[in-house]
Amino acid sequence: MNTSGAAGTPTARADRGRAARKRVGRSAHALWIPSADRRDPVAVLERQGRDRLPELLPIRYGRMSASPFAFLRGAAAVMAADLAAQPHTGLTVQLCGDAHLLNFGLYASPERSLLFDLNDFDETFPGPFEWDVKRLAASIVVAAGENGHSEAEAHRAAREATTAYRTSMRQLARMGELEVWYETVDADSLLPLVRSGRHRRRVASSLTRARRRTSLQALGKLTETVDGRHRIISDPPLLEPAGTLDTAGLRKLFSDYRSTLSEERRLLLDRYRFVDAARKVVGVGSVGTRCFIVLLSGRDADDPLFLQIKEARASVLEEHLPHGPYVHPGRRVVAGQRLLQAANDIFLGWMSGPQGRAFYWRQLRDMKGSADVAGMPPADLTAYARLCGTTLARAHARSGDRIAIAGYLGTAETFDHAIADFALTYATRTTRDHAALTAAIAAGVVGAAPGE
Repeated sequence: MNTSGAAGTPTARADRGRAARKRVGRSAHALWIPSADRRDPVAVLERQGRDRLPELLPIRYGRMSASPFAFLRGAAAVMAADLAAQPHTGLTVQLCGDAHLLNFGLYASPERSLLFDLNDFDETFPGPFEWDVKRLAASIVVAAGENGHSEAEAHRAAREATTAYRTSMRQLARMGELEVWYETVDADSLLPLVRSGRHRRRVASSLTRARRRTSLQALGKLTETVDGRHRIISDPPLLEPAGTLDTAGLRKLFSDYRSTLSEERRLLLDRYRFVDAARKVVGVGSVGTRCFIVLLSGRDADDPLFLQIKEARASVLEEHLPHGPYVHPGRRVVAGQRLLQAANDIFLGWMSGPQGRAFYWRQLRDMKGSADVAGMPPADLTAYARLCGTTLARAHARSGDRIAIAGYLGTAETFDHAIADFALTYATRTTRDHAALTAAIAAGVVGAAPGE
């Protein structure tokens, strides 16, 4: 059964994409004017925090206040509302929902190859393809500004990312279905993109660190030996061992999660035993949601497996778009990740917890790593932006009608320039929104914990 809207001949599908230009012309994406009833960004964040752990919210606001880019990372809900207030193409894909620069990164495939791909799916939801492209472009301009790049350099980086998306989508439109599905971005393709020797060494070091980021490495960093047994260390409020009640609840969640795995992966998981658990603060936008890590032991105490249990909530996109196929937020996250990523974590699963809260499970460390965009010179940031644009196109092509999207984008650079213009405008708004948050913190409207 076709669910991507990819029905008809390639010619008909391309025509359908070109027809979408009547709804939203490619040059129209350059325009972004805040709606008259635009919500106060701090109020949007406070609304998100109502059902989060209140003692952790100051950490979230403290992290977001660090810089405009940190604010952008945590303000996916703010940008979703801004995008929803504008006309869109109606060309639907499985969106990442939060496709900023640092939500691309390295991870290991089940075959232990190091891949580059999208790596955060908390906000994934079906929606118009350009929303992800715009969030990526805006993040590039904000990051460029913080690195001291000129406006022209920032515009060029955002434009190059969009060009890479467009040209990759057009290339994917000419490929067969399985060829598209098996397309990957090997991590070693990062090195040739870097021009300066200093930053080439930094990228090579990042690849080396990612390959070392395994459960065994986490064992040495996150645990201590107590009475001859590994125990997760206490580093409040960022890492706190689970109490007796939480541990008992997590054991029950573990059993329910196990049932969502395929039979052979359940068999593999059954070879491990539960050792310890802790609550862990992660990310920027996710701070305040319930997140735990679980230490399992396999053959012996030196054969660890760390799993992360993360609360899944409604996507920030849901209130602005038609209903998606999944009611359960954890299943939405897992299904979205499986659609968007070229290869998936073998322990990816989902289940419901206490008070009906939804959770999903994954490996905590499986050669995961992300780029350090801070301090990148213009040429390197532009090269990295192109890689992200290429990767985003591949992810979208797996779920949407790539031929229709390619038809909409066309061969001209009209869309590329428009998105870069939008990104400049939205970056300015992000700087103002960041200032609004810092002002609210200074006025005592919201509390912030510095340096957490």
